[in-house]
Amino acid sequence: MSFGFAIGDEQRGFLDTVDRFMDRHLPPEEIRRRDRDHVPPYDILPAMGEAGLLALPVPVDHGGMGRDWRDVALVQLRLGERGYMAASIFNRVVGFGAMSLLTYGSAAQKAALLPRLAAGRLLVALALTEPEAGSDAAALRTRAVRVPGGWRISGRKTWISDAGGADYLLVAARSDPDSTGAEGISMFLVPPRAPGIAMTPLPKIGNNAMPSWDIGFDEVTVADDALVGTQGRGFRHLMSTLHYSRAAMAATVTGCAEAAFGLALAHAKARRQFGRPIGAFQAIRHRLADMRMRVDQSRLTVLHLAWAIATGADCRREAAQAKIIATECLQYVTDHGMQILASAGYSAESDMQRYWRDARLYSFGEGSNEIQRDIVARELGL
Repeated sequence: MSFGFAIGDEQRGFLDTVDRFMDRHLPPEEIRRRDRDHVPPYDILPAMGEAGLLALPVPVDHGGMGRDWRDVALVQLRLGERGYMAASIFNRVVGFGAMSLLTYGSAAQKAALLPRLAAGRLLVALALTEPEAGSDAAALRTRAVRVPGGWRISGRKTWISDAGGADYLLVAARSDPDSTGAEGISMFLVPPRAPGIAMTPLPKIGNNAMPSWDIGFDEVTVADDALVGTQGRGFRHLMSTLHYSRAAMAATVTGCAEAAFGLALAHAKARRQFGRPIGAFQAIRHRLADMRMRVDQSRLTVLHLAWAIATGADCRREAAQAKIIATECLQYVTDHGMQILASAGYSAESDMQRYWRDARLYSFGEGSNEIQRDIVARELGL
């Protein structure tokens, strides 16, 4: 096993591109405005494509750059640090869109959709979760019935992020009426504005620029070419790409934790009480030391997972671990950051309160941390 942590000139160029992009399109005041007004960043996707960021993992012959996951992870870390809403939409395009198509899409689907994804002209939202199928995703009830020339889909999905701004919903539906559990599930690309679809926004306490939706499918008809991958093997297809979404989550929330730590450290150096900076007091300095160690641990875990993905190593356990470590790191850092900033952090104008609100989602989003611990235990033979 060998891997390095040095960042080369080309990778440094990618990070410089992220910084220029964020300075231009999502500076801090614009991030605060979008969070306050619940404005998602769909409009910046073409600019993100023009900057070449979305093309990173897409093969050259499909309009991309053909870079491996180590480069993708570095960009995700920086996007998370500069503004999670940009990282979130990046992950939607790269993880649920590009990597799903690359892993189990047809040649025709790749040719038609990957160049548009790389250019920032296409957004795919994963429609998996249902009212009775969350952690137990294989219990889904949405049905796909074979009809002449295609399929008819009926059912309900809920908490589907960015569905309202998506060009396609990647819908998991049971295509074999006699199947149970993970068998007999297929994946379909469904336009969210197709006849028979009803969408209702779901209010949340955080991640205001990433709207979530409840979606009803009432005999929604799609053509044969909407099927993605092999009929009846959709759940297996999903399992084959989950390490990408978990790696994306781990990297971007680690970037958020880095930003939150920076706010707390700066405040501890500037805020004075009893004649000296509050960072001089052991209670505060030890909090900050623990926060720094958590962020560094999370970053190392993310980089190790990126290496494993890039080299084709089996990384089911590592992906689950990274997701746990990173999301719980962010919750730890933001909780202690709020305590260090005190009233300054509790203010609605504070960036810390946004990190704190948003952080609560990630330990159960993208697969709850309880389920991730079960995966780790199973991989250990328990």
